[in-house]
Amino acid sequence: MTAGTTLTNGTTAEHELAALQREHGRPLFALLLRLCDGDRQRAEDLVQETLVRAWQHPEALRADDFESVRPWLLTVGRRLAIDARRARQARPAEVGDAVLENARVCADHAERAAATLDVREAVKTLTPEHREVLVLVYFQGASVAEAAEILRIPPGTVKSRAYYALRALRRVLPGYAADLR
Repeated sequence: MTAGTTLTNGTTAEHELAALQREHGRPLFALLLRLCDGDRQRAEDLVQETLVRAWQHPEALRADDFESVRPWLLTVGRRLAIDARRARQARPAEVGDAVLENARVCADHAERAAATLDVREAVKTLTPEHREVLVLVYFQGASVAEAAEILRIPPGTVKSRAYYALRALRRVLPGYAADLR
């Protein structure tokens, strides 16, 4: 763009906008990137909006010195960034990944709580001997030898009762069968 030219309709305007972007685009983008806290997409959008404003207001770009256009562009870009920030603060927060992750954690927690209740009810259906072994080995983390010592039965009996208890649970909790293997 030469000194004193104005933006007009047609291909001349496109060439002038392209020249404006080449000449002032990088400093404008750098400023807007800082104002957007490093969000490149927002900064690029604001650069485009600033250039649209330049196209809409060719009178602002009339100057004897082409370099005097830069302060006008930077001011317009800065004001657009401020307006965009205010608009974002005025509307409800966008749902981001953190919110979705928390929702998944809550859903997982609810599913786990429901599964725990299902398993508790299913364990109540077992014989007292099978229930004792499961509680010691699977819920309290005792080894087969420790469970055998506590219950005063042979280790083979502990293994056998654990096997049959799990088998009974698979029948009572068909949806959880894969989890119990």
